[in-house]
Amino acid sequence: MNAFVQLIRHATLRVRYGGMEFLIDPMLDEAGARPPILHSNNDRRNPLVPLPCDLSELAGPDAVLVTHLHSDHWDETAAGLFDRSVPVIGQPGTAKAFREAGFTSVTEVGESLQIGEVRISRTSGRHGTGEIGERMGAVSGFVLQAAGQPTLYVAGDTIWCDVVRKALDEYRPDWIVLNAGGARFTSGDPIIMDAGDVAEVCRYAPGSRIIAVHMEAINHCLVTRSELHTALVREGLSGRVRIPEDGEIIRLAGEMGT
Repeated sequence: MNAFVQLIRHATLRVRYGGMEFLIDPMLDEAGARPPILHSNNDRRNPLVPLPCDLSELAGPDAVLVTHLHSDHWDETAAGLFDRSVPVIGQPGTAKAFREAGFTSVTEVGESLQIGEVRISRTSGRHGTGEIGERMGAVSGFVLQAAGQPTLYVAGDTIWCDVVRKALDEYRPDWIVLNAGGARFTSGDPIIMDAGDVAEVCRYAPGSRIIAVHMEAINHCLVTRSELHTALVREGLSGRVRIPEDGEIIRLAGEMGT
């Protein structure tokens, strides 16, 4: 089967790649299960929207990848859903939390690891600027590579910055998944990419196709799909960026060169 990325909701991705199925950053709570993000500019409960599928359809991945432990990337529903033996892969410093949740096959990725035919490399990021960025803590992305497959870079919760440039230079990905909802608090700059950052990635990596996610599901993500599309049209970049709806599947190999 050709590689694909399916947006489940927010940053939760179902990825078929190299003969394996990965679930990335599972946020699986029911709509409205959690309060608004602290210091946000509205009181909408999270998640804002329901899952586009039954939980049972997500319960059997070959591995779970978690970029960081913020609750919109790994929640209690996810922690209780999977078989305890499923491989759970995260950044340094996260293994204890996964093991305390009962998982028995836990790996912290320092640089890279091989799982089946897939090589998974960890990248870094900056989850905001200044003091807020420091308080948000360490974040990671993942690059997936396998023979005969397009290179896929899932950037994670990061703004456009030097470490993202470094990852683009090193891996030259065919496809890039960007968290592009412009999440922010009542003060300070965005803590993930906004429309301007997505445009910068497009210009810096002209050979890559981009999938923009992490929108319209958590109350402090203020950039909508429509606003992102409009901004990219204005910049002449809309043809480079897919902005999927929840549940939508994007087939990677079939779109190379289009």
